Amino acid sequence: MSHTTVGAPGTPRRYLHSLWLLSARDLRVRYATSMLGYLWSVLDPLVMSLIYWFVFTQVFHRDVGEEPYIVFLIVALLPWVWFNASVSDFTRAFRKDARLVRSTAIPRSIWVNRIVLSKGIEFLFSLPVLVLFAVFSGATVNGMLLWFPVAVILQTMLLVGLGLLVAPLCVLYSDLERTTALILRALFYASPVIYSVADLPAPFDTIGAFNPLAGIFTLYRVGFFPDQWQTQPILISVAMCIGILALGVWTFSRLERPVLKEL
Repeated sequence: MSHTTVGAPGTPRRYLHSLWLLSARDLRVRYATSMLGYLWSVLDPLVMSLIYWFVFTQVFHRDVGEEPYIVFLIVALLPWVWFNASVSDFTRAFRKDARLVRSTAIPRSIWVNRIVLSKGIEFLFSLPVLVLFAVFSGATVNGMLLWFPVAVILQTMLLVGLGLLVAPLCVLYSDLERTTALILRALFYASPVIYSVADLPAPFDTIGAFNPLAGIFTLYRVGFFPDQWQTQPILISVAMCIGILALGVWTFSRLERPVLKEL
C-alpha cells in the first residue's frame, strides 16, 4: 500500500524524484556533448568578469563598485548567468519536450522547475571561481555572508514565479520568445551587476530599487562588501519575489489547459 502511495503521480516524493531525474538529465546532456564539460559553468561568467574588469579598470576610469572590483563583479555575474540562462530556457520549456509534456502524469510545472534546479546547480558549480578570486585578490569576508543562502532562496522563488509566467505565455504567443531575449539584454544593464544601486543618481536609484534583482544582488555582495547593505531594495525584492511567485502560480493554473491544447 505504501509503495502505491509513494509512486502516485501527484505525491510530493514522486514529484521531487522526477524533478531530480529531469534536472540530472539536462546536466548530463549539457556536459556529455561538450569537450570542456563542467568548465563551461565557469568560463562564461569568468570571461565576462575579466572583460568588464579590464574595461573599467584598465581602459576607463571607474567610479562605481568597490575594491577588489573583480570580486564585486563576479559575485553578481554568477547569479546573473543563472537568471539569464533560466529565463531564456523558460521560453522553450514546453515546446522543447512537447510530447512528454502532453503525456506526463506529473504536474506540468516540473518543466519549469527542472530548469531552475539544473541552472541553479550550475550556479553552485561556478562558486569556486568566486572563492578563488576572493582569496587571490585579498577580499575580506564578514558575518553577513550568511545572507548569501537567503539570496539563493529569493532568486529561486523569483525564477520559479517568472518561469510559471513566461513558459505558458511563450506557447500561446510565440513572439514573446524574441521579446524576452531583448528584455534580458536590456535588463543586464538595468541590474546592478557592474555597479550597485548606491552608485545610481536620483531618481534612478529609486527606480532601480524596484528591480527585484537589486536586493538579491545586494544580499550576495554584503558578505564581501558590508557597505553595500541597503534595506529598501532588499525589502522590495522580498515583496516582489513573493508577489511574482504567487502571480506565476495563479497564471499557470489558468493557462495550463490552453497550453496543452496548443501543444
